[in-house]
Amino acid sequence: MSDPAQALRDFKKEKDFLIGIDSDGCAFDTMEIKHKECFTPNIINEWDLQAVSKYAREASEFVNLYSKWRGINRFPALIMVFDLLSEREEVKKRSVEMPKVDSLRKWIEKETKLGNPALEKIVKETNDPVLTRTLKWSKEVNNTVAKFVRGVPPFPFVRESLEAMSKIADIIVVSATPGEALVREWKEHGIDKYVKVIAGQEMGTKKEHLAIAVEGRYDKDKVLMIGDANGDMKAAHVNNVHFYPINPGKEDASWERLYIESLKKFTEGKYAGEYEKKLIAEFNTYLPETPPWK
Repeated sequence: MSDPAQALRDFKKEKDFLIGIDSDGCAFDTMEIKHKECFTPNIINEWDLQAVSKYAREASEFVNLYSKWRGINRFPALIMVFDLLSEREEVKKRSVEMPKVDSLRKWIEKETKLGNPALEKIVKETNDPVLTRTLKWSKEVNNTVAKFVRGVPPFPFVRESLEAMSKIADIIVVSATPGEALVREWKEHGIDKYVKVIAGQEMGTKKEHLAIAVEGRYDKDKVLMIGDANGDMKAAHVNNVHFYPINPGKEDASWERLYIESLKKFTEGKYAGEYEKKLIAEFNTYLPETPPWK
């Protein structure tokens, strides 16, 4: 079977620096529309949570948008939503039972390429009803995204930053979004020309994307991951490369700072240490761990 991550293994290094960029909520202001109009309504509809829709919406938006789990893969996020709801008093009082998704939990523990292709494969092999239902939900999410999400441009200063970066660094997209949606969005706005590879969920985790891209090519001190979520920061730290945060709710200012100040510090070797620590400390204040209702 061909390796979905082959494009990451094969791209040619042209510059000394490598910059990885997350897409949803980082380069594009698409997180709110995707989760509020596409993911959450399909969670309520496909998993029969109409009786607790208000609480399902709150849980889904907390996990996917307003917590330290912002930006995680859709399948672990779905389980977190169910778990948060099962603990909530208002849900218990309404006698609404959460779906039993043990087979989904087991699949997530084993599989690293958490996307529809891998899920389709195991559904064919096992005919498992929970995984079948999960695949139906996931496909509905993709259909809704394709229908709803268009005409959302990159954040201000993204284009200018890409232009500046492309002169000194090789650039890749590092994302947990399906590849097809990523390619569509980057092409729609004409910024795909700046990047060597657009890596989505089918190519593995963000951690794996960076590891494959860096391996044997770049000095780790010359690699920067740009992201708006904890998962982006973790992917950078696990690979011992630098992280630049795009602060949720302050994206315009974060990109402007990168363009005007931080990119220069990075290429001049002045980014690591106090400067990076200060940016990360500020970023950590934006994403809480405890839901507001607890």
